[in-house]
Amino acid sequence: MIRIGLVDDHLIVRAGIKQFLCEQVDLRVTAEAANGIEALEMARGGEVDVLVMDLSMPDQGGVDALSAIKARFPDLPVLILSGFPETHYATHLLKLGAAGYLNKDCDPQDIISAIRTVFRGRKYITPAVAELLADGLSGDVEKQPHEQLSEREFQVFLRLAKGETVGAMADAMALSVKTVSTYRSRVLEKLNLSTNSDLTYYALKNGLIQ
Repeated sequence: MIRIGLVDDHLIVRAGIKQFLCEQVDLRVTAEAANGIEALEMARGGEVDVLVMDLSMPDQGGVDALSAIKARFPDLPVLILSGFPETHYATHLLKLGAAGYLNKDCDPQDIISAIRTVFRGRKYITPAVAELLADGLSGDVEKQPHEQLSEREFQVFLRLAKGETVGAMADAMALSVKTVSTYRSRVLEKLNLSTNSDLTYYALKNGLIQ
C-alpha cells in the first residue's frame, strides 16, 4: 500500500483526487494539507510515502515547501501537480528535488502512474518535460530570462514578485537580510529590471504567479 499525502489549498480539488486515488487497490490518501507549512509537518509525521503537492498556495507555496522538505527528508518523493504549464516551473523544480511534475490538465491515469513510479525511487518525466530537459541540454531553444536564475534566485524572485519584503524573506529562508538583498540585486540584474513592481509585472505576464 502506497500512503499518499495530498497538498492543495482547494478542498474540492483534494476531495476529487482522493476519491479517484482510493479506487486503486494499492493507493491510499492518509494525510491532507492546505499549504507548504502543513506539508512540512506532514513529512515530519512520517506517515506518507509520496507527497502530491500543488504550487500556488497561501502562507507557503510549493516552491519553498519543496526546498524545505527535500532539505530535511531527501528520500521522500514529492510529485508536483500544478495548474502552471510545464514550461514555467518543471525544470526548476526537478533541480530542486521534485520527483516529477504534472499539469492539472493531465489524464488522471498519469497521476496514478506517476505516484507508482516515484514511490519506486524513480523520476516521473512526461514527454513535455523530457523535451524541455533535452532542449536545455542541447541549447536549441533560447531561454527566457527567468530560466537563467539559479534555484535560490528563483525562490527569491517568486517571493519578491508576490510582494514579500526582504526582511520577511530573510526570516522565512533562514538567511541574513544582506544575503537576500544580494540575491534581489542579482535577480533584477539578470532580468534587466529595476524595481519589485517590475518583478511582479514580469511574473504575471509570464504566468509564474496568479
